[in-house]
Amino acid sequence: MGVTYWLAVATIAVVLIFDYTNGFHDAANIVAQPIASRAMTPIQAVLVVGTFEFLGPLLGGTAVANTIGKFIVMDDIQATLSMTIILCGCLGAITWNLATWWYGIPSSSSHALVGGLVGPVVVSVGPEYVVWGFDQMLTTGKMTGVAKVIVALILSPIVGFWAGYIVHRLMGFALRGAKPVVNKYLRLGQYVSSAGLAFSHGTNDAQKSMGIITMVLVMGGMIPEFKVPLWVILSCAAAITLGILSGGWRIVRTIGFGIYKIRPLHAINGQVTSASVILTASLLGGPVSTTHVTSSGLMGIGASERARAVHWSKAREILTTWVLTIPGAAVAGIVFYLVFKLGDLVFG
Repeated sequence: MGVTYWLAVATIAVVLIFDYTNGFHDAANIVAQPIASRAMTPIQAVLVVGTFEFLGPLLGGTAVANTIGKFIVMDDIQATLSMTIILCGCLGAITWNLATWWYGIPSSSSHALVGGLVGPVVVSVGPEYVVWGFDQMLTTGKMTGVAKVIVALILSPIVGFWAGYIVHRLMGFALRGAKPVVNKYLRLGQYVSSAGLAFSHGTNDAQKSMGIITMVLVMGGMIPEFKVPLWVILSCAAAITLGILSGGWRIVRTIGFGIYKIRPLHAINGQVTSASVILTASLLGGPVSTTHVTSSGLMGIGASERARAVHWSKAREILTTWVLTIPGAAVAGIVFYLVFKLGDLVFG
């Protein structure tokens, strides 16, 4: 077994670690609302979410994996170099995920992965190896490459905000005059809505790692074409589920208590909104950020009820992190690449 094989193994291991940090980082987006609204204890929330998080990648198809696995093309680059670039990109994304988790700031693992990969590719072999897709989008309207990723990441929080706004208004109208006992049923309903959000998150986010691993297998000549193997699906499902079970409790405080005071109606509306937006994007092959959709949906819910009560300062902090994530992760990925290069660890 040569260098290419072991480098592929190392890269796949790092991608699975990224998948774990993705689940760890994004756990808060799913469990914060049922915990904050007292629908579930933290243990109950994590168990429900973990179960359906695992089922998402198994049953949700591979449309997002196909998008992520094809936005960089390095077919004519030596396998060891291309794998090292991917390895450095994933290390950059992991670094960004852990840094934002440490400070309790919700950020996008999707943004981090895209930035982490694009940075080392541009520095090492040039921007022509990135499928940007902007020209094609402007001339034919077809979404592909980085353009498809960026459009999905930009539109999803906007859709999430207005979907949350409308859903909360409709539910408020439907439950007008309801007695306080309705909160009991809203809390019970969150077992279903939390499961739906976890399923949609697993469907979308685990596929990103599935796409990268499949890309590595093609580069290493281990599979003949880009088709996600079953063992990759199972591995990524297990990694992201373990991350969810570990929980990113620092970010729970921000999502659950830092944007708007959450009661049972807010929580179930937020989960239904987020699950619907994320699952729709997954079926269309659009990689979106659960953080973006969950946070913006909650802001929309708060704005529809009492805009002044929304903690817009926290919203601005989250927005700033969103803007900085792609370049920040790109810089982190570039730093790892330069370290590898200086240490003669880039083969090519």
